[in-house]
Amino acid sequence: MHVIIFDDLKHKSFYPITQTRSVGDIRCGILKLRQRLGQAFEAPQECVLIDPLLVDLYKERHPDWLVNSVPEGDKLYLNSRLKLDDAAQAEIKALQPNQALFSGEYCVAVRTNQALSFGFQDIPDTQRKDSQISLYRHLTDIVHDNSRLITRDFETIFYDEDNFFEIETGVSVLNPYQIWLAEGVTLAPNVVLDASQGPIVIDSEARVMANSVIQGPAYIGKKSLIKIGAKIYPGTSIGPVCKIGGEVEDSIFQAYSNKQHDGFLGHAYIGEWVNLGAGTNNSDLKNTYKNVKTYDYPSQDSIDSGSQFMGCVLGDHVKTGINTSLNTGLVVGLGSNLYGSKLFSGFVPDFSWGQAECLTKYRFSAFCDTVAIVKQRRGLDLSENEKELLRQISGE
Repeated sequence: MHVIIFDDLKHKSFYPITQTRSVGDIRCGILKLRQRLGQAFEAPQECVLIDPLLVDLYKERHPDWLVNSVPEGDKLYLNSRLKLDDAAQAEIKALQPNQALFSGEYCVAVRTNQALSFGFQDIPDTQRKDSQISLYRHLTDIVHDNSRLITRDFETIFYDEDNFFEIETGVSVLNPYQIWLAEGVTLAPNVVLDASQGPIVIDSEARVMANSVIQGPAYIGKKSLIKIGAKIYPGTSIGPVCKIGGEVEDSIFQAYSNKQHDGFLGHAYIGEWVNLGAGTNNSDLKNTYKNVKTYDYPSQDSIDSGSQFMGCVLGDHVKTGINTSLNTGLVVGLGSNLYGSKLFSGFVPDFSWGQAECLTKYRFSAFCDTVAIVKQRRGLDLSENEKELLRQISGE
């Protein structure tokens, strides 16, 4: 049976992160949403239905995938927003041919021979079944489910994998059976790995510098660097090739992003190619202790995050200057460059440049020059397909 991971018409609720990637490629826990579904349902190959704006870029980056085309035969379509747990997995695996599960108005999963296209809603000749399976609604849901999924991924995937657990002299470990180290991990003296509250996974060739503390549940991605004296609190996932210092709690870094210096980041979602200047801090709790509101791209209005705790969401390629202050629930659009002493609050539109009280449009040509330099530092190029997608987002 072929497994197809599909984005539905709610994908814009995860902007700015999904302006440049599928919902399925959002990191949550140790894996991306798509990777977890593929592993749980034993997908034989990568097959996705995504926003047509992303198709050229995905075909360029993943030439062996089926992108917005599906194979013939029996197919299981899975919503990329699916909040996976054991009950949901069992309910979906029990689907018979020509049956579909719906959570309210949204399709969760459907088993059929039909070739469905991106954005499908009606599924003819299929028995509809109502389900209590949950779907993620917004990036705030992703942030608050991170600890659970780190633990689930550890138990279902990493616990039985080859563990290169070998502790250097001077490294302190609590609850070692909940720690998994990949090959090539480097731990400096006086590092503390505290897995008493949840598992810690440190992936291949990651480095943890002296006097750092990591509390689980936590994931440190491949080739990432944890700087001297960093404090990594539970619920934190750091994707590959990141540099992280200071204090981080309940936050997710997609990949290729840097927070090298002191400063607090809590309950935040950070895209790719983000750089936070020294002393950048975000608030994740209001002084009134009321639920935090955050910006929603589809409605162009603020919505209730459903939680007292919510920090910032920073789209790809966001840069902040030294001592930048980010308020609770702040959403910063893709490609923005922020600096100054005033507090940034609410919503900063894509490709903004300047201070909180005086934002202008970031010139697209100058933005692309910076992107090219930053990517070259990691041995990567800004391709024409990526540049065209960024141009469409910018409106130029």
